[in-house]
Amino acid sequence: MGQVTLYMDDDTLGRMRAAAEAAGVSMSAWLAQLVRERTRTDWPRDVAALAGAWRSGSSAEDLRANQPPDIARETL
Repeated sequence: MGQVTLYMDDDTLGRMRAAAEAAGVSMSAWLAQLVRERTRTDWPRDVAALAGAWRSGSSAEDLRANQPPDIARETL
């Protein structure tokens, strides 16, 4: 297991200490979890579980059906 040395101001250190205490873990474990959360490359399980949970949406044409036409763009 690797070790990391961090330098931070007292206010930030105090906030990290309080957050770790509130979570009931060491500052090292709290920070490691934060890094894992912020660097994950997959969807959280609860988000992935939503796939297919709702019916298919309307097509782009259906969404635009009751909208006024676009205005003409200016030429450059």
